[in-house]
Amino acid sequence: MVLNSKTIAILKAKQRKKSKNHKNAAKTRRQRGYQWEDTIVKRFNSAERWDAFRLGSPSTGLPDVLAVNTLESTIFTMEAKSGTTGSLPVPADQIERCLKWIKIFDIYKKREVILAFKFLSKKRIGLATYESRELREFFKIWDRSLPITNCSCTYEGKVFAQINGKRKVINLKDCVMPFEKKFRASA
Repeated sequence: MVLNSKTIAILKAKQRKKSKNHKNAAKTRRQRGYQWEDTIVKRFNSAERWDAFRLGSPSTGLPDVLAVNTLESTIFTMEAKSGTTGSLPVPADQIERCLKWIKIFDIYKKREVILAFKFLSKKRIGLATYESRELREFFKIWDRSLPITNCSCTYEGKVFAQINGKRKVINLKDCVMPFEKKFRASA
C-alpha cells in the first residue's frame, strides 16, 4: 500500500494528538494526587498539636505525607490516592517504604501507615466521559501482620489484596483522623 504525502501528514497529526492526550491525562492525574496530598497536609496542620509535611515526588522513594504529634507520641506515614475510577490501587513498594519510615522512628509509641483514598465526585465511564457521584474519602490503617502486597480500595471502602492475580478482601481498620472530614468517611 502506497501512502501519499497528504495521508502521511494526517496520520502524523493524529499520532501527535494521541501523544498529547496521554501527556495531558498524566498531568491531570499528577495534579489530583498533589492536591489530595496538599489537602491532607493542610487538614493535619489545622488540627491542634499536629504537624504534617508533603515529602516530595514519587521518585524520591519517600511516603507522600508524614504527620506527627509529639505530645501524643504519634507518627503517620501516608500514601494518598485520588481518582475518578471505581477502584484506587496502591503498589506494594509504596506500602513497604511507608513501613520502613515508621520503623525508623521507633521513639514514637503509636506508628501507623495510613492509606488515604479520595474518590472524586465524578466517575469516569469512558474517554472524557463522566457521571456524577458522591465524593468519598477513606483513611485505612495498614495491618502490619499482613504480607506486603499490591492492594486497592473500592468506592464502597472495601480493600482488596492482589495476590497472584486474584483479589482477596483484607479488613483494614478505619483511622480516626484528628480533623473533621468534610465528606463521607465510610460506606
